Amino acid sequence: MSGYCKIAPGHAVHHSYHANEYGVPLDSERELFERLCLEIFQAGLSWEIVLKKRPLMVKAFHKFNVDKVAAYNAADVKRLLADPGIIRNRLKVAAIIENAKRIIAMRKTHDGLAGFLAQHHPLSKTAWVKLFKKHFKFVGGEIVGEFLMSIGYLPGSHAENCAVYKRLKKDYALPWLTAQKKGFKYS
Repeated sequence: MSGYCKIAPGHAVHHSYHANEYGVPLDSERELFERLCLEIFQAGLSWEIVLKKRPLMVKAFHKFNVDKVAAYNAADVKRLLADPGIIRNRLKVAAIIENAKRIIAMRKTHDGLAGFLAQHHPLSKTAWVKLFKKHFKFVGGEIVGEFLMSIGYLPGSHAENCAVYKRLKKDYALPWLTAQKKGFKYS
């Protein structure tokens, strides 16, 4: 095994995420938004820090309810930047609020974030990054790649010899695997 599949099993912080969430397809707007936000928060930090702070970030951001976050004002930004339990970065917080507004707009054009993803799938990572940069703030190659792997839209979340990989293939219609079976090449 390599990478995350090697360190996560049995790890106090990483185990549950690796075994139960990473690579699992999502279609709930709230869950998709939370995952995108967590990836944005991770930029420049370790995933372990994000996972440790996740419960407090979920609370601070109203469970990542898109409508509530989109309505945040200057007082909310001040509250968030003063909260020692979360990752406090003004640019990331501003991007998350703006991205919530953009997801609301996607409800009219793509039936929401899940619809946006489904309507553009499959794409190469390069094409996804270009698309995300057009539609969202504070997204680059690493953030977009990890976000899409974490929700089953890009391959690579688990090593092929990982027990979670085998379970995901058996139990879920993984978007990346479905596209590969139809002849799409991600490289």
